[in-house]
Amino acid sequence: MSKLRPVLGRGLASLIPVQAAVPPVAAGGEDDGASDEIIASIALDRIRQNPYQPRAEFEPVALDELKRSIQEKGIIQPITVRRLGDEYQLISGERRVRAAREAGLKQIPAYIISVRTNEEMLELALIENLQREHLNPIEIAISYKRLIDECKYTQEEVSQKIGKDRTTITNFLRLLKLPEPIQSAVRKGEISSGHARALIAIDDPARQMDIFRKTVGRGLSVRDVERLAREKKGKPAHRRGGGGHPTGAVSSSLSSIEERLRQFLGTRVQVRMLQDGKGEILIEYYSADDLERILEIFSEIEDGTR
Repeated sequence: MSKLRPVLGRGLASLIPVQAAVPPVAAGGEDDGASDEIIASIALDRIRQNPYQPRAEFEPVALDELKRSIQEKGIIQPITVRRLGDEYQLISGERRVRAAREAGLKQIPAYIISVRTNEEMLELALIENLQREHLNPIEIAISYKRLIDECKYTQEEVSQKIGKDRTTITNFLRLLKLPEPIQSAVRKGEISSGHARALIAIDDPARQMDIFRKTVGRGLSVRDVERLAREKKGKPAHRRGGGGHPTGAVSSSLSSIEERLRQFLGTRVQVRMLQDGKGEILIEYYSADDLERILEIFSEIEDGTR
């Protein structure tokens, strides 16, 4: 019999009403066909795919490792499903289901819950997978965006549900602004999310792709990419109405200021030098909610709370 060690993620626990810290195991370990909020052993061939699955790709090597682990130790953590007629619809645990089938299992332990609407199903599926599954950075970013777009959450509400800082949510969402080839490389693990964030700071799309290709071809580190991005920023800036070029020291100072503002505001910032010592600061935002977040930061500064 598979070993059961039920565990609830923080996001899931906040969404699903439970009577105890750990859901009860069904009598005899088998599903009675009617009860909810229980853990029971169910047939793998009665499980239907999750239409809201945020995971787009399953790495074959990792899946094979999980299969071997299941063959040796059984299923450590139950999957989560809802009833769908006399079958079940998967909420989270796609990797475990696939690996269990490959391992030759006929039954799998499942946490059976009641889900009333498709909207609630989407919400649970996204949050459960964000809490429990090994999603790549792009899949995480897409999940955050779906929670905002389809579940009508603000970034602050997403951060509370997931247990992540709001700046972290924003930084993941920014990955979706990258060109598809770069997003694909992040999905496949060819570059890290750190590389991707450094590439976001490059305004010129052609330069961005050039550095991306060098990153993949030469195996550049995140620091290397950040240095190349700063070198681009350090070149003479576009001028309005003439005037001299900024010196190397000034360019370095502007880059440092941009970096400090980027860290503080959680978004891309450009500082441009104009003529007669004047300049401008350009602050990017990626949605109405993100703009509200930035305005809140300035309000906190004005109120003296920051």
